[in-house]
Formats: sequence, C-alpha cells, structure tokens
Amino acid sequence: MTTTRQRQQVRKGTHGGMQLVLTEDVAHLGKQGEVVEVKPGYGRNYLLPKGLATVPTEHNLRLLARYKVRVHQAREARMADLKALADQIRRTPIQIEAQANEEGHLYGSVGPAEIAKSLRGKNLGVEPDMVKMEGPIKEIALYAVKIQLGYEIESEVQVIVVKATEKK
Repeated sequence: MTTTRQRQQVRKGTHGGMQLVLTEDVAHLGKQGEVVEVKPGYGRNYLLPKGLATVPTEHNLRLLARYKVRVHQAREARMADLKALADQIRRTPIQIEAQANEEGHLYGSVGPAEIAKSLRGKNLGVEPDMVKMEGPIKEIALYAVKIQLGYEIESEVQVIVVKATEKK
C-alpha cells in the first residue's frame, strides 16, 4: 500500500508515466543509472519490487552513483576474465563424434548444446545460449562457430565433427 507521501515523490513524466532511475540494466528500456519514464503499472508491479529501479530522490541518486562505481569496477574485471576466456576458446579446437552414414551426413545434428557441453568438458565456461549458429551442423567437416560471451566480447571455436567409431 502506498502512502500519499510516496506518491508525491514519484515524478510524472512528459507522457503521463512515472519517472524511475534504473538500478540495473533492463533490456529494451535502458542502462543502469538512466532516468526512464514507464507506465505506472510496469514500474509499481515489476521494476520496483524486483529492485530494477528506484524512485529518483536525492538520497537514491547519491547511493546509485556510489553503486555505479563499484559495478563499473566489477564489470571491468569481468570483461578482462571474458577476454582471457575468449583467447582460450580461440586456441582450443573441439572434436565432436556423431553417428553418420558413408557419405558423411549425420543421422542427427550437432547444435549449441553439444558444442557448449564439449567446451565445458575442457573447463571453458560456455552455456548453450552463448553459441551462435545459423543452423545445426548436419555433415562431417570442420566448422568455425561464433561464441558470444557477453559485454560484446566474441570468440570463435573450431569444431571438428567426426564419424563416431562403432563399439564392438
């Protein structure tokens, strides 16, 4: 329940929505620290309860400025780690065995899940949603697959798809 004092603190925007300061990056809305105007229901029911935004008071803006400095330092450290991971991925080719016929066509396909699993097997922290492919791999060959690690850092891994040896 909101009191009248809290309602007075929430500034109205030029389009009649409520103005909030983002405390986190929100997709399709804005970056951390920006003052955005959103519909009252979106702000009240989603952004404020999840801690993604706050009311733009002087105190909150000061706290956010200090928080942004810490987040910036953490982001720089994370980006350095991701760049090191990107170099490791670039230098580490992976080999995936798959069932195939005599012409080299796979019975199934190799997709992001198999590539990510193979990279995790080499102690490289890659999730399937980081693997960017136009479509699944359906033939035995050598492929270059893009990996998007975040913070606009990309890498490329050499994927060698070979025919699985039959177990006797």
